[in-house]
Amino acid sequence: MRHDALGAHARDELGFSEITTARPLQAAFASALTFAIGATLPLAVVAFYSGPSLAAAVAVAALVALAVLGALAARTGGAKLLPGFVRVTFWSALAMAVTYSVGAFFGALAS
Repeated sequence: MRHDALGAHARDELGFSEITTARPLQAAFASALTFAIGATLPLAVVAFYSGPSLAAAVAVAALVALAVLGALAARTGGAKLLPGFVRVTFWSALAMAVTYSVGAFFGALAS
């Protein structure tokens, strides 16, 4: 502590270490990779679905993917699956509904 009081405090009191230091590039690559992986199911629906209401099919596929990822994230973090599943699904559905409503308000809906 005599040579680096701030470093000693960060290490001993707060638990900061080289292992827990932020790595922005690693976070950016992980975010980009998970975004790309998460987009595969809705993109597959666009590529292979030929039935009516493509927008609804993509929305349902996206919600299913997000629900699974929410449950997986909860499990990975050691939390209960159901609250993670519900939280991600609810907020995702709400975000989709708001986005749809804004598009409808401005007349930008896909046919």
